[in-house]
Amino acid sequence: MSLRYMRAVAAIAVPVMLATTPVAAADKQELQKILGEIKGLKRAYENRIATLENKIKSLETKKASSAKTATPAGSSRSVKDNSFNPSIGLILNGRASSFSENSSEFAGFAVGEEGERGKEGLSIGESELNFSANVDDKFYGSATLAVVQEDGSDKIELEEVYIQTLPDAGLPDGLRLKAGRAFWTLGYLNEHHAHADDFADRPLPYRAFLNKSFNDDGVEVSYVVPSDMYIELGGGVFRGDDFPAGGSASGLGAFSAYARVGGDIGDNQSWRLGAYALHSDVNSRATGEGAVTFVGKSNIYAADIRYTWAPDGNAKNKELILQAEFFNRDEDGTYNDTGAGTGNVNFDDSSQGWYAQAVYKFAPSWRLGARYSQLLAADTPAGLVGSALDSAGHDPSAISVMGDWTNSEFGRIRLQYNREELSDGKKDNQFLVQYIMSIGAHGAHAF
Repeated sequence: MSLRYMRAVAAIAVPVMLATTPVAAADKQELQKILGEIKGLKRAYENRIATLENKIKSLETKKASSAKTATPAGSSRSVKDNSFNPSIGLILNGRASSFSENSSEFAGFAVGEEGERGKEGLSIGESELNFSANVDDKFYGSATLAVVQEDGSDKIELEEVYIQTLPDAGLPDGLRLKAGRAFWTLGYLNEHHAHADDFADRPLPYRAFLNKSFNDDGVEVSYVVPSDMYIELGGGVFRGDDFPAGGSASGLGAFSAYARVGGDIGDNQSWRLGAYALHSDVNSRATGEGAVTFVGKSNIYAADIRYTWAPDGNAKNKELILQAEFFNRDEDGTYNDTGAGTGNVNFDDSSQGWYAQAVYKFAPSWRLGARYSQLLAADTPAGLVGSALDSAGHDPSAISVMGDWTNSEFGRIRLQYNREELSDGKKDNQFLVQYIMSIGAHGAHAF
């Protein structure tokens, strides 16, 4: 029943009721007084009803206007909510570095160029330009260009360019397809961009085994099982050109599989475990400025664990994050170090690497973190003694501590200290100052 209808009924019913009531015993003047009071109440209620109606209309107008113009700020916004208007974002990632050692060679490992420690002094680091939007109601697309400096000149690299299905694509609930070039699901850090890391550099296993990250051309399928616990299964097929693969002959030289489970512990804790495998057929993988080549098969097996705890129930104020990953790499083929003149040497062995880190946010804008990473080199074949694959009995290790200040979700400044001992007797003390600034839209990163 509308307010206007109620007012009309009251306006008619009240006078009629009074008119039909016997008034022989009542004074006419008293009756007029009562009728006047009723009219006053009627006007007061009409004014209150009109005021309420105006407030309702005002709220509805504000709500409609907000829906049209509001653009929530922060890394929590989803770039998939922009419908078909492309989101454009720029990440500025610069640093200043100081090293105590002139070189940083990994004993027992042939590391790719991206896995090296980087330049000393001032550097713009790796800045990124991202374009992303819904293609239509079934597909989402994204492209990321990285601006890097190599050999004294600036280069633009196609870091990611992919499409993936949306929930309305017609696939079963929980199933998703992703195709193109992307940071694929392999361990925890690999599917994240470097600027989203908790430290200024990647831990040793990523630098040695993945040349910092694996982003080959390919397609990946994932399925989130409908259950109370988080369960995700997936895998992919890739071209086989990117490290640890190389020189693909068939265009289908690598494939992966993974499984992840996780859940909540109460209202302020969460956890996740993962297991991963990547197989690569390596026709030609060159490292160490092309001096070291490998031909054969490379298999990487990894596991990760992540735990988060918000002490007061609000992760924006305080949060503890514990994270660790373990890698095992089995390789079977031939190594050739032209710099050491080894020729082709048969190699069939495995090496390992792991890291563990803790990051504590003790105030909304301040965090402290510590990380330890270790590599375990394979036994050196007789033919590779004196080459880059000769560990000389040393296993590389590194300790890192950092503190960062986050002014907003768009800007962060970090100070970090590393103590790396990658070769026996070479302790490299490193100091790094890093800034990460985000301009424009940028989607949230995965858990």
